[in-house]
Amino acid sequence: MKVYRRLLAYARPFSKFVVPFFIFTLIGVFFSVFQFALIIPLLNFLFDPVNTADAAKYATAPEFRVSSSFFKDYFYYLIYHFKTSNPIHALYFLAGMIVTSVIMANICRYLAQRCLISTRTLLVKRLREALFEKINHLHLGFFTKEHKGDIIARLNGDVYGIESAAASSLEVLFKEPYVMIGYFIALFAISAKLTLFTLIIIPVSAVAIAAVTKKLKKEASEVQASAGKLLTIIDETLLGMRIIRAFNATGFILKRFSQENDFYRQASLASFARRELAPSFSEAAGVMVVACILVYGGSLVLANNGGLQAGAFIAFIAIFSQVIRPAKAIVVALSNIQAGQASGERILEILDKPVEIEDSPNAVPLPAFTDKIELRDVYFGYGERLVLQHINLTIQKGKTVALVGPSGVGKSTIADLVPRFYEATGGEVLIDGKNVKEYTMESLRSHMSFVTQEIILFNDSIFNNIALGRPDAKMEDVIHAAKVANAHDFIMETENGYDTNIGDRGIRLSGGQRQRLSIARAVFKNPSILILDEATSALDTESEKSVQEALNNLMQGRTTLVIAHRLSTIKEADEIIIMQEGRIVERGSHDELIQSEESIYHRLTKLQKIA
Repeated sequence: MKVYRRLLAYARPFSKFVVPFFIFTLIGVFFSVFQFALIIPLLNFLFDPVNTADAAKYATAPEFRVSSSFFKDYFYYLIYHFKTSNPIHALYFLAGMIVTSVIMANICRYLAQRCLISTRTLLVKRLREALFEKINHLHLGFFTKEHKGDIIARLNGDVYGIESAAASSLEVLFKEPYVMIGYFIALFAISAKLTLFTLIIIPVSAVAIAAVTKKLKKEASEVQASAGKLLTIIDETLLGMRIIRAFNATGFILKRFSQENDFYRQASLASFARRELAPSFSEAAGVMVVACILVYGGSLVLANNGGLQAGAFIAFIAIFSQVIRPAKAIVVALSNIQAGQASGERILEILDKPVEIEDSPNAVPLPAFTDKIELRDVYFGYGERLVLQHINLTIQKGKTVALVGPSGVGKSTIADLVPRFYEATGGEVLIDGKNVKEYTMESLRSHMSFVTQEIILFNDSIFNNIALGRPDAKMEDVIHAAKVANAHDFIMETENGYDTNIGDRGIRLSGGQRQRLSIARAVFKNPSILILDEATSALDTESEKSVQEALNNLMQGRTTLVIAHRLSTIKEADEIIIMQEGRIVERGSHDELIQSEESIYHRLTKLQKIA
């Protein structure tokens, strides 16, 4: 239950629902017990002749006193008063009392459920928000290790699983035990001997039911993990549909999906089979318990030595049949809790992950970028594998520095260290002479814009994609950014101009148009520092020319770090850094590097000219 205690904390303060829930539950229990207790006077009224001693006892109204016996005596006074004067009125009175009790019990049950539902929805809302917020603050390395489908499954399926399980646990904690206590008080009042007998045989069935639900947690965990894999396959298929068809891989994908789907079905089948077995088994056990009570209680009535009358025994059976309902509900709730615990552990696994990169306690805002960016003897590695070694690099304000080298040498990693997407394993990354750790991340990144090879656009309007994160953006500023990025003309040719929805990941636009939108987004932010990571590598020659022109407009007067394979795009850079195996091996301007025929840069330019 440790998992649930932590998760239920997201529904605090409990007083908002526990107090009214508890009150409505107690009132509902009272009327539920009362409606069955009325069976005794009803049966006595219908089948027993008028008892002279009782008629004399209840001939006058009892004096008022604060005790349960007063209400009982007054109730029987009314019944005997009706019975002796007009029996049909007594029957109406009893029937009316039963109907009133049923109505009041159900009204209170409904109001209690309203309180419970309010708590369930609040719990799910806060839990999903906490999970989503934590995912948005996790280290970027987390997303390289986890399947996107599994993360979505935790946000969706696991949270819904917790909703059901949490509701069950709340009922187990705050409702069903009090219902059972109320019924057992009534049972003890009718026959203590028979009630003690039921308390001896009930635990026997409870042990058997507990054995059935024991393995639900493991099976539920397998179901949720398989659901995450299915979502991953679906997401990859939707994103890569063109490649799948181009390589005739449809059959392979269908087979892969079918195999995982079959595993999900088998795991779900095992989980559902065991989960449904619990309430069925509990109901069968309840019937067996009732049969035992019938035998033992019936012998007490027939022997007439246990102080148990036939009417009271029938009322006992009726009330005990209602005890089975909350007992069964507890069994179902316990099985749901076992199944939901797997979902809870998967959610807490995310919530408990440390945020590896966060603001230091003494971090201050970066007011403005005024001098330079410096990487001083920087090392970085993923685990034990070093990606960068002994990197020393300075980018003066207003200058452009280009990083060149084969894939995997750490160019993009250097770009990720400046905004603190990752933290250097060794050495320092400084801005204006201070370690970037001394600045708040929000202020640090507010001075930067990024244009990457992988174009990230959202299923929204062109306006909202350019003014990302700025709901107060003005149309004239967005239009200016689009014009700088050479995007205004094609935007105006779309169906609704700047209000045109571009579809999932901008699928309704061409590659060059998507890239120019991402450049417009960078222009709109008006950054001091610009990071371009292979911004034109995926474009055709004509699109590249248009995008490069937009990039040149964007780079005017800004400090720029460029990552490029196409050397023609970086000839004007103030300094070109050549990297190999995580180290800087050459550096200088284009003219300086091209003069040495032995340089790697000279060889690369010759290869690209040949190409």
